[in-house]
Amino acid sequence: MQKIIVLSCEWCVGEWWNNNVEEVVKQGNKLGLPSNMSDAHPINDGKPGPLFPCSEKRTAFCRKVVAYNKFIQCTWWTYTYALEVEQGKTYLLRIINAALNDEQFFAIAGHNLTVVETDAVYTKPFTSQAILIAPGQTTNILVQAKQAPDRCFMAARPFMDTPVSIDNKTATRILQYKGIPNTVQPVLLQLQAINNTVFALSFNAKLRSLNTARFPASVPLKFDQRLFYTIRLGINQCTTCLNGTQLTASLNNITFVMPQIGLLQAHNFNTKGVITTDFPDRPLTPFNYTGAPITANLGTKLGTRLSKLALNSTVELESHPFDLHGYNFFVIGTGVGNFDPKKDPAKYNFGGSSRKKHNRSSYQWLGCHKVQG
Repeated sequence: MQKIIVLSCEWCVGEWWNNNVEEVVKQGNKLGLPSNMSDAHPINDGKPGPLFPCSEKRTAFCRKVVAYNKFIQCTWWTYTYALEVEQGKTYLLRIINAALNDEQFFAIAGHNLTVVETDAVYTKPFTSQAILIAPGQTTNILVQAKQAPDRCFMAARPFMDTPVSIDNKTATRILQYKGIPNTVQPVLLQLQAINNTVFALSFNAKLRSLNTARFPASVPLKFDQRLFYTIRLGINQCTTCLNGTQLTASLNNITFVMPQIGLLQAHNFNTKGVITTDFPDRPLTPFNYTGAPITANLGTKLGTRLSKLALNSTVELESHPFDLHGYNFFVIGTGVGNFDPKKDPAKYNFGGSSRKKHNRSSYQWLGCHKVQG
C-alpha cells in the first residue's frame, strides 16, 4: 500500500493590503467604486515569496528549464518557506483559498496534483498539472515526491475570466527534497495563463462525486421548487459618491440591505418590519443574461427579502456558484451562455451529482463569493 504522509499544516492562500483593510473598504464605499486591489497574495505565514519587493532579498540566476529555454534572473528570499519531502513518498496537501475575491491557480513545478476532496467532500480522484480554487474553497490534493531530488517552486496566481482589474501577482513557496541544500536554486514553473478559461472549465468539469456502492450519489429525480438566480453588479444613485453612482451587487436585481436586528432574532420574536418573504424565485424581468454590452437599466432594488422553502423540499438552483451555509450540494450541469430550459436539462448529470435538499428548519445565509464575470 502506498504510504501517505498527512501534513500537519495547511496551505492557505490569502490577500494582503498594505493599508488598513477596514479603511480600504470604507474608501471604496465612499467613492462608490470597487475597493482597491490587494498588494500581495501571501501563503500561510504572511510572506508572499520571492516575486515581491520585500526585504532580505538577493539576486541569483535560476537554472535553465525547458519551459523558458534560457537562464532567468531571479530575485528570491533567504526566508522563503521550504516544505521538505522524501523521495518516493506521497503527501496530502490541504489547499485553502482565503482570498476575498480572486480565484487562484495552484501548481508545483515538475509534479502532478491528484485531487481527492473539495469543500469537505471526497471526489472521484483525478490528476492535473494545476488546480483552480475559488474564494472560500478548500481542496485536498495528493503529491507524489517521485522526481529526481531537487528544489521546486510552488506557486499560486489569480484567474481572471473578464477584463477587469485584479491583483495579478504570483505567490510562491518551495518544495524541497530531503538532503538538497538551501543554496540550490528552485526550478521555475509555468503557471496557467491568467485568463485560461479553457483550463478552468475543464478542471471544474472533472469534479465528480465518488458515486460508489459504499458512497453513492443519491440524486432526487424530482424537485419541489425551481430557483433561477442571476448575480450581477449594478449601478445605483449615490449623492455622496464619485460621479454620483455606486457599484452594488444583486441577486435577481435585488441588493441586500443589512438589517439592524438579527434575522433569527426577528424570526424568533416575530418582529415586524425587518424582513419580507417575497424574494423572487427568478428574475422579474428576463434579459440576455450573458450578453455584452448590457444596455438595460443597471439600477437595482434595495431590500431585505427572504425566499421560503418547505422543510425537506428539494430545490434546483441555476446560474453561478453559491454556497448555502450548513449544506452540501452537487452540481448537475454547467455551461457557457444562457440556460435553455428546453434543451439543457437533457445534459444533466445525475450519476455523480444531485440537487440541494432543504432539511433544516431555520434561516440560512445563501452566499455568493463575487467572482469576475
